[in-house]
Amino acid sequence: MSYDYNENNLVDEFPSMAIHSNGSDGGGAKLYVPPHLRNRGTSNGLAESVNDFSQFSRPSRGTGDNFRGRPFRGSYSNRGSKVGNERQQSDSRWSSFNMNIQSRGGHSTLGSSVPRRSWNSFTEDWTQQLPRNERTEQELFKKVSAGINFNQYDNIPVNATGPNFNDSASTISSFTELSLHKIVRDNVELANYERPTPVQKHAIPIIASGRDLMACAQTGSGKTAAFLIPILNNMIKQGPGDSISATINNNRRKQFPVALILAPTRELASQIFDDARKFSYRSLIRPCVLYGGADMRTQLMELSEGCNLLVATPGRLSDVLERGRVGLDYCRFLVLDEADRMLDMGFEPQIRRIVEQDALPPSGERQTLMFSATFPNEIQILAKDFLNNYIFLTVGRVGSTSENITQTILWVEENAKRDTLIDLLAHSGFPNNNFLTCLIIQKQVH
Repeated sequence: MSYDYNENNLVDEFPSMAIHSNGSDGGGAKLYVPPHLRNRGTSNGLAESVNDFSQFSRPSRGTGDNFRGRPFRGSYSNRGSKVGNERQQSDSRWSSFNMNIQSRGGHSTLGSSVPRRSWNSFTEDWTQQLPRNERTEQELFKKVSAGINFNQYDNIPVNATGPNFNDSASTISSFTELSLHKIVRDNVELANYERPTPVQKHAIPIIASGRDLMACAQTGSGKTAAFLIPILNNMIKQGPGDSISATINNNRRKQFPVALILAPTRELASQIFDDARKFSYRSLIRPCVLYGGADMRTQLMELSEGCNLLVATPGRLSDVLERGRVGLDYCRFLVLDEADRMLDMGFEPQIRRIVEQDALPPSGERQTLMFSATFPNEIQILAKDFLNNYIFLTVGRVGSTSENITQTILWVEENAKRDTLIDLLAHSGFPNNNFLTCLIIQKQVH
């Protein structure tokens, strides 16, 4: 292929070049032919092809190109009648519970147990139990935790005090004593929960009765299930209220969760989110998680699919609230997990902004639950400001370590730590014995 042009008169010929020129226009000026149409057929056919060049032009917004129906780059695929019809048809598919989307740079917030919201109706029957999904059950319930030493737990002192409260009448000895919806009851059985821990024995009935709670319990005492089980049970029985219709009225851009759980770190937030997925399995409740250190855009996309129970760190939630993507107007449950740690990390301004300066219902109109391993003066002030007529529950000695843990300190030189660790593992019978080993490394840089 050769391209003939007059190098001397090239500048003079440029003004006469035009896409829609034909042989009779421009005083016989040469017809400009796009490279991909050169050497195709006769001149007449070529001119017709060029005159029909509009098929290669950029489509207007709301239309798609001719390649498998994909929207043209830069166009809006959710505009226009054709795409609108396709979108309406796809709404019925959003109720599918077999969608797995891995979030970039962080936790997978979607799985087969996390439904995509169906927006075809303002109301939904949350008491409806969805079909089983074996793959989802394997994903959610495959992890078997180490057995709990209930003989030790039975010896842990528990004290609950508060106005108009009878502790002896507000204690359970098994989960069968609770008035749980079938969805939650089945999930508790799938999780192999047989006997409640001390904090669960006392906290679940208190939360189920609608009272505010300030609980002091150590990590690993079962407090996550203690607040998730009664909250999810209430949400299933009472339904979403006006939260779904408020989201629809805001074109689904702004989500209105019914329950908000604040946690200090992304690790704890992810753990609570996993447990929420577990106990809400086969329900219409859609949990979401927000934390720093992950892609904001991906989290907002997940959030836009629907959010009924939100687990978040205070910093990331403050950012999302400022963007207008979450509204707390219809939030009935507020949980502050590891509140003492959140204060130690400097989150008190964000927490007070979320609770006191946003649209969250005031104390008395919402149910507020606080969990803390210690009860310093700052936590007491926070409980006084956020809780209403609350019950104070202590499990074990406040601020102490678990009595079921033996702590041993070995003074080892820096260069001998590795050999000492190997010796400890070897003498413990590793890897034949069935036990867990946790290594925590913290190095200070001066």
